[in-house]
Amino acid sequence: MMSASSHPRPALTVDVVIFTLKSSRLQVLLIQRARQPFAGDWALPGGFVSMEEPLEEAAMRELLEETGIREAYLEQLYTYGDPDRDPRGRVVSVAYYALIPSDAQVRSQGGSDASQARWFPIDELPKLAFDHNDIIAYGLRRLRYKLEYSAVGFQLLPEDFTLGELQRTYEIILGEKLDKRNFRRRILQAGIIEPTHRFKSGEGRPARLYRYRPDAVAEVKARRLFP
Repeated sequence: MMSASSHPRPALTVDVVIFTLKSSRLQVLLIQRARQPFAGDWALPGGFVSMEEPLEEAAMRELLEETGIREAYLEQLYTYGDPDRDPRGRVVSVAYYALIPSDAQVRSQGGSDASQARWFPIDELPKLAFDHNDIIAYGLRRLRYKLEYSAVGFQLLPEDFTLGELQRTYEIILGEKLDKRNFRRRILQAGIIEPTHRFKSGEGRPARLYRYRPDAVAEVKARRLFP
C-alpha cells in the first residue's frame, strides 16, 4: 500500500466570493492579478493554504488581507477540482462566500499577489481568471436560495434598518420586486426582527428602525418566506 507521504499531492487553495450592497446593487470584490498566470486579469481573492492552516482560517486570512475586516459571515460554498482549472498544475480550491454589511468600513486594496482590488456589480463583471465565473455564479445561486428559507440577508444590512431597507435588500439579491404589504406581513409574522425606539428621517414620515433578533430562529418554515 502506498503511504500518504509518497502519494502525489495536489496543491490546495481557497477562493472567497465577498458580497456587499453598494449604491443599491449587489457587488462582489475582485482583485487584479499581479502575477502569472492571468496577470492583469481580475479574479476572486484567494491563495494557497499552508500545511498547518485550517481551511476556514485561510479564507478569513484572505478576507482580512483584501478588506481589513476581521469578522464576517463566512460559509463554505463548494470544492472545485477539475484537473485543468489551473495552468500551474493540479490545484484544488475550496470556495467560500462572505457577506459584509453595507455600512462596514472596508479597505479594498490588493494583497501581496494583487495590483488592486475593486467592487463590481454582480451583473457587470469583467473577464475573470481561472473558473471564477462559475464560482461567483454558484455563490449567487446559493445566496438567493438561502434567502428563501433563512435570515442570511440580514448579514448585508446595518445593525438597525427600516422595513423599506430590508425589502429593498431582498429585492436586490433576488432580482425581483416584492409586494410591500405581503412582505411586511410575513417578515413581522416570522418573529425574527424587533422594533427599536428610534426612527430614520427622510422624505415623508420618519420610518421606524428595526433590528434582527439574535435569539430568533434563523431557519423559517416556509421555503418562500418573501414571495
